[in-house]
Formats: sequence, structure tokens, C-alpha cells
Amino acid sequence: MLSPKRTRYRKMQKGRVKGLATRGHRIAFGSFGLKSMETHWITSRQIEAARIAVTRYLKREGQVWIRIFPDKPVTKKPAEVRMGKGKGSPEYWVACIKPGTIMFEVGGVPLEVAKEGMRLAAQKMPVVCKFVVRPDYSEEK
Repeated sequence: MLSPKRTRYRKMQKGRVKGLATRGHRIAFGSFGLKSMETHWITSRQIEAARIAVTRYLKREGQVWIRIFPDKPVTKKPAEVRMGKGKGSPEYWVACIKPGTIMFEVGGVPLEVAKEGMRLAAQKMPVVCKFVVRPDYSEEK
């Protein structure tokens, strides 16, 4: 699963995810993408599940790019522990997603194959997703 090699601080505040994506909102590498339509935290497990779903369907044909990275630690306290005594220990990592963020990209495959692969990936995501095509895409094959 994805997680940072090292971070400056072990624990992070929750914060708020407001507004639309201004970075990572255009297709940069492939011809097709999976765009988020909602704000959410996406865990490293969900990213990995979607990646496996896409690569299995594509049968190692074409290329898949993961455009999001879980760099925020989420802490939890053990079950049945009283209030106080500090913040819990980091449990898992999340990526903060804004509406409009391109999460996955696919290239080197036909439109129909990419569409079905991204549909399978979207089922693994906790947000409503949209299949997008690069504006200058034309099927030459």
C-alpha cells in the first residue's frame, strides 16, 4: 500500500477540504481519466483496490497512472479508552480529494476498454466519479 517514506511530523490535524481542485484537474499523462465529483478522504487501501481492479481488467495492456498520493496520517485511539491522555497513534494514510481531481489515468488502450476499467475502479472509490477523455484525443487505430 502507498505511504510516505518519511514525514516531517508524525501526526497531523484534520483540517477541512474546501473548494474545487485547481491542481491535478486536467489529464496530463494518459488519454482517459477518472475524475472525482465530491470531496472525500481516500485511504491507501482504496487506492490500491482500484489500481488492482484496473490493471486486472487491462491485462497488463496499456499504462495506468495513479495521480493521488496518501500523505496525511489519520490517528485513532484504542477501543474503550477514556478521554484525554493525548492524541492516538497513526493508523492509516489518506489522500484529501477535492471535486475535479483526476485520480487515475489510462493510456495505450481503446476507449471501450478504458471506460470499463475505470468503471471498475470507480466502484472501489467512496466518491462519485466521472470518466473523462483528453480533449485532443482521436482514435487513430
